[in-house]
Amino acid sequence: MAYFTWKETGLTADCASLEAMAARFEEAAALMRRMAREGFVLERHFDGQHITHRDDSVFAAYGFIDEQSPVRQLNLMEPD
Repeated sequence: MAYFTWKETGLTADCASLEAMAARFEEAAALMRRMAREGFVLERHFDGQHITHRDDSVFAAYGFIDEQSPVRQLNLMEPD
């Protein structure tokens, strides 16, 4: 019997059928389209693709974890 191995493991690992996999991809696509409408962008970097948003509060409202190094996450305060 002919076959191929599906290697994507994160999004569809718990799916029991092709229909379930399709539904999962459709859900993910709908979320990505909503994020694009709300200002998220995809940036290519040497270490992979980063999904970013200029507004930290919008980013946080989605429950995403900021993966920048702690030094880059600090907001410098101007002296009084």
